[in-house]
Amino acid sequence: MDKRYPIEQFDCPIKVQKKDIQAWIKELSTLPIRLISLTVSLDELELTKTYREQSWNIRQLIHHIVDSHMKGYLRMKLALTEENPLVKTYEESEWAKLTDYNLPIKVSLQLLESLHEQRINLLKNLTTSQLQRTYQYSDGSKMRIEQSIALYVWHDNHHLAHIQQALNN
Repeated sequence: MDKRYPIEQFDCPIKVQKKDIQAWIKELSTLPIRLISLTVSLDELELTKTYREQSWNIRQLIHHIVDSHMKGYLRMKLALTEENPLVKTYEESEWAKLTDYNLPIKVSLQLLESLHEQRINLLKNLTTSQLQRTYQYSDGSKMRIEQSIALYVWHDNHHLAHIQQALNN
């Protein structure tokens, strides 16, 4: 198994059905509680554990997950209010070096809970046409909102598996 991809790489769905979206939103809504349950009792030493050599530690993974969800929420709102907006990528590895990644994990976990309350509310109320709206990356590739929901479910499970790997090391 490739430790970088413990649940395989993301396979972006081309065709998406309503039942897929409902299942993904339900799973996405459980992220805060799953992440809190997995990390609430960790001590400072455990938070420094990594899932492989030269990887992010658990603390960095938690802060990264929240950063990623903030970006995803903003991308979705841009797609809902603009016609195929161009969205920026970001240097995740550089963000992980910033001082806010040294903050206690409860700061990011609280932010995630609040952010998810907004995000899940918005997702549950999207129309079929809104789910089809897109945003575009600088390389010209596009992503529909419905596909981005699948991406974030994968992203969450991907990093939760990394945390679990780190705890088992």
